[in-house]
Amino acid sequence: MNAAQLPAQPAVYLVVAAFLLAAGIYGLIRRRTLIGMLISGELVFSAAALNFMTVNRFLAPDPATGQIVVLFIMGLAAAEVAIALSIIIAVYRNYRSIHAPELTELKG
Repeated sequence: MNAAQLPAQPAVYLVVAAFLLAAGIYGLIRRRTLIGMLISGELVFSAAALNFMTVNRFLAPDPATGQIVVLFIMGLAAAEVAIALSIIIAVYRNYRSIHAPELTELKG
């Protein structure tokens, strides 16, 4: 797919980003497992990255700015996944479950 086939209006990208954000927030609220919450958080990161790239493509004078921010978001997401998975593994070893409602001893 070349650049001529991409939509020329930012509304298409912003609607997709809004859908990703809504699906991520819904998943964070409704999911009961820690893995589901982690995946939903990644959807929120993807929505933010898509918003940055949309603004970069249609409004920013320098195309590198949005790409640098998206690379930073991707690095942050990778670090978040690595740390979250290690925490999830530790929780599973101690409690034999990754269902969030069953982890009542973690309340402060």
